[in-house]
Formats: sequence, C-alpha cells, structure tokens
Amino acid sequence: MATVTLGVSLAVPEPYGSLLQQCRIDFGDDAAAGIPTHVTLLPPTEVAADTRPEIEDHLAAIATAGRCFPMRLAGTGTFRPLSPVVFVQVVEGGSACGWLQERVREPGGPLDRELRFPYHPHVTVAHGISEAAMDRAEKELADYQAAWTAEGFALYEQGNDAVWRLVREFRFPHDGVPSQKSGLRRQAV
Repeated sequence: MATVTLGVSLAVPEPYGSLLQQCRIDFGDDAAAGIPTHVTLLPPTEVAADTRPEIEDHLAAIATAGRCFPMRLAGTGTFRPLSPVVFVQVVEGGSACGWLQERVREPGGPLDRELRFPYHPHVTVAHGISEAAMDRAEKELADYQAAWTAEGFALYEQGNDAVWRLVREFRFPHDGVPSQKSGLRRQAV
C-alpha cells in the first residue's frame, strides 16, 4: 500500500510568511527552506495515498462550516526543554485554530489521530538548532507583530526531498461580507 505524508495548516500570508521563513533560515534551521510559514492544524501524518479524495472531502466540509477570523502574532515563546522549538506566539485567532484542528482530527474521520503534545497554535521560527541560535531567535523576534484575516487553510504533502508542497487550499465562505483586506474583520468561529 502506497502512503503519503500530509499536513494541514493555516498559511502565514505575505509579506509575513517569507520574512519569518528567511529569519528561520538565517537562524540556521536547514529544514526551513522546504517548510512554508504556517500555523499547524494537523502535524505530519502518514496516510494511505488512495484516501486523499476522502480527506479532501472532509477538509472541504470543515472549510464550509468555518468562517474568516482575525489572526494576530506577537512576541516569542519556546517549548524548551520539552521540545527544541522557538516560536512566534498566536495572540489572536488561537481558539479558532483550536476549533479547526479538532475537526480536522475528528474521531472516526480520515485524519483521526492523537497528538504527541496538547495543541498550542504557534509559528515555528527555530527547530532543532543550537541553543545559542534558539536564544538568538527568541530574542530577535521578541517584538515581532503581524495581523491578517484567516480566509482558509490548506493541505500539504511532504515530498521525498522533505519539501512541503501545497496540494489544495480550502477557503471559508465569506457570506457576502468583505474580509479584513477590505477593511472589515470577521468573528472567530
């Protein structure tokens, strides 16, 4: 049986995404070039390749039930010493991300799985690098801030080269109400 490794995430849009990705590269995180900047909704998960249509239908239904919501990042945090990660904190939109990730991993669904750690929405900016580089990442991005309206999420597949590639985007309905890009913000789901 052929398998693929999938992940579901909320992309950090431009110009924030490429800036944080470049920071991660500059801190010495070699994997960063192959990982689009994101908030994880489903960590890397190996599934049977032939289940993709069912998975995409599942994710489309979640997006249809969702709504656009404000996202705001501010400051840094770390999972050290439990896990060698420094991240930018999600200070607004975390509960909506929590709602989404619960539905993505819905018991009995095609992506049903247990998490290794309790869900904590964040944007990784350093992973598995030296302690000095992790300290630098945490300090240099301590005042970082970004805000946008989350308008959907995406399914990614990890290739044999360890690069994550976009498979499909899933957009939330707008119900005729403009997103923050037009000056209005939507309530969290």
